[in-house]
Amino acid sequence: MKNINIFCFGFGQVAKSFLTKIDLENYNINLSTTSRNETSKKNFNGINYQNYFLNGEKYDQDLISNLKKSDHILISIPPIEGSDIVVKMFSKFIENSNIKWVTYLSATSVYGNHDGEWVDENSKNKPTSQNGIDRLEAENSWLSLKIKCNLPIQIFRLSGIYSNKNNILNRLQIGTAKLVNKKNHFFSRVHVDDIGNILYKSLTKFKEGEIYNISDDKPSSSEEIILYAAKLLNIKNIKKIEIENLENPMLKNFYKDSKKVNNKKMKEFFNYKLKFPTYIEGLNYIKDNFIKL
Repeated sequence: MKNINIFCFGFGQVAKSFLTKIDLENYNINLSTTSRNETSKKNFNGINYQNYFLNGEKYDQDLISNLKKSDHILISIPPIEGSDIVVKMFSKFIENSNIKWVTYLSATSVYGNHDGEWVDENSKNKPTSQNGIDRLEAENSWLSLKIKCNLPIQIFRLSGIYSNKNNILNRLQIGTAKLVNKKNHFFSRVHVDDIGNILYKSLTKFKEGEIYNISDDKPSSSEEIILYAAKLLNIKNIKKIEIENLENPMLKNFYKDSKKVNNKKMKEFFNYKLKFPTYIEGLNYIKDNFIKL
């Protein structure tokens, strides 16, 4: 049985999918995490772990000892006020550890708007949203740290994430899905299980300093996906709303960018076949296994 000593800055759906995959492969897992909750011992799917308080620049000093002992670090905390708090507050401890693997989870929002054209890891980054601007700055901070300290760092740019719990089928059922009238708007997505699987693959196939787009094979419009999901649920006559009538600022920002994210580098390097190559397989699986009609 292999041992892994992993520290997760943030413990959301991606980190949990990753740990689930590691556990299925019979690793002996020593896990530490951070959250905004008080420091406490916790259990996830039978894995006992220590969660440490971290909120902004305030944190439990006891986390330092476990961070220094870690050989794998996953960072899923978004930038705060334009800076990456892990680089800002903990890089000196990471520099002096025996780390083997550091993965920063970024987002494809760093590309900005490409008018529906394809983007890959060499495309120009021209973020339009504050989130995209902050993510790009965080990426540059990690890459600078990698060069400065010769650290084993990789970056995953995640497309829109959906899961068995959080998906368009659920939003349609509870009435929060919005069919927005925006022509030629394309975006990419990826099921959280595929992210977890690729993270697991990277434990044994790793090239430091690399950036990978993590997305499925079929960039599509939001309208196409919503209409397909509605068909699965036998929901008809969904009302369209105009983009200028959207009240949610994050949703408005989402519709500013249109691009198709190329995943060729990810699939070839990790020799990975997607579990859910498109939203069609993903939504059908969720509908058959998790949706009550």
